Amino acid sequence: MGYRLKILIVSPRPLPMSYPWPAIIDALITALGVDRVIRRKEELLVYECDGLTSYRQRPAVVVLPHSTEQVAAAVRICDRFGVPFVARGAGTGLSGGALPLQDSVLIVTTTMRQILTIDLDNQQVVVQPGVINHWVTQAVSGAGFYYAPDPSSQSVCSVGGNVAENSGGVHCLKYGVTTNHVLGLTVVTPQGEIVELGGAVPEMPGYDLCGLFVGSEGTLGIATEITLRLLKTPAAVQVLLADFTSVEAAGAAVAAITGAGIIPAGLEMMDNFSINAVEDVVATACYPRDATAILLIEIDGLPAEVAATGEHIQQLCRQHGARTITVATDATDRLRLWKGRKAAFAAMGKLSPDYYVQDGVIPRTQLPYVLQEIAALGERYGYRVANVFHAGDGNLHPLILYNKAIPGQLEAVEALGGDILKLCVQVGGSISGEHGIGADKRCYMPAMFSPADLETMAWVRQAFDPQGLANPTKLLPSPRTCGEAAQSSQTWAEAEVERF
Repeated sequence: MGYRLKILIVSPRPLPMSYPWPAIIDALITALGVDRVIRRKEELLVYECDGLTSYRQRPAVVVLPHSTEQVAAAVRICDRFGVPFVARGAGTGLSGGALPLQDSVLIVTTTMRQILTIDLDNQQVVVQPGVINHWVTQAVSGAGFYYAPDPSSQSVCSVGGNVAENSGGVHCLKYGVTTNHVLGLTVVTPQGEIVELGGAVPEMPGYDLCGLFVGSEGTLGIATEITLRLLKTPAAVQVLLADFTSVEAAGAAVAAITGAGIIPAGLEMMDNFSINAVEDVVATACYPRDATAILLIEIDGLPAEVAATGEHIQQLCRQHGARTITVATDATDRLRLWKGRKAAFAAMGKLSPDYYVQDGVIPRTQLPYVLQEIAALGERYGYRVANVFHAGDGNLHPLILYNKAIPGQLEAVEALGGDILKLCVQVGGSISGEHGIGADKRCYMPAMFSPADLETMAWVRQAFDPQGLANPTKLLPSPRTCGEAAQSSQTWAEAEVERF
């Protein structure tokens, strides 16, 4: 017997327009201590945005818990008073996922920075959410292990934030994104209960609630302890830099490499614009300025395997028009080749006072077409677009340069970024590969998902958070249109509160 599914986007329940903040703050101070509750306006300015700085809103109060129990105490207070809360890690996210609401408690996990246990025999490590991504590898590299997910911001981004956004990185082509390396989680639910998801065993029976939680962007609770999978350091690593006179040729080389059954550890592409920006700032002295595109290809494994695979990749690149190929096996030389790619976003700061980065995914076969369309969109809108992306898995990061001090430019680049995301969906891709949806891209979710899909997500969210207090305006679409970032922070905040 069938049933009819009612198509309805489930919104959080209406929240009160004002809260008894003196009582809330007193309760937070009693639970966490006065030194862990920030409420002075000038101090709150530090927390008004994440890496997407065009979205700004000052929270009502910030708390800095140091343990699972303190996170739970803070969340229980929010639940008791019906006040929304937003979890925040290092604040390096690029989708407005940690943007506070005007009347909200911001729960910041940056002081939870302990590596709790290291179990090399079982290749696992347990960390608090404020631990910096790269610290995990530093803690175990001397014993011959490492942690694979490596966002470009890995020297400053936190593991808790990586879990919230399901972050990727250069090596996600071969090794997967964060969810592939999280075995278990200690989570504080939106009601303030402490639960365990997953565990030390890689394959747990029952529903994969750990997999559901990773990438939920703080809408299902807050992870306070994270069990990560470690990998053995490969015996040999080789990095190749191949330069091309056309994007089409570079894209064809990418397709040839993956079509041959080769899965590099990393396979990145940069266009001429980004190449020159990087050389101007970082001066790697190894990126050819006249190249239309370059590929950075990393392979790892046993020495004989790496040598043979490297030769095969060089042959494929030459067959598809590579002019020159640089090979690095020494650790210093490999880091030099990667240095420019890791600094690409920062390099744009020298070319423009502001940039707006998007994060779409396309099938690899669509790379030449989509890059041509992005260039055409940039010309139509009148803005320069640099392309730096994970070519191996089709994860694009177009960087749109603009000046937000000029009225109208922010609205225009948001519209341009939206057209790029719609293009990704049209060719069979996605509106996000690793940056998440947050406040920035929620209005594009209906371009990718049906009303029934979105309703199902909303019901899952409601099952975890029936009061709608956990990061309530993020991830799922609302009746509002796009372009909130183009408004002033105060206007944006007032509109959001008004929506409730």
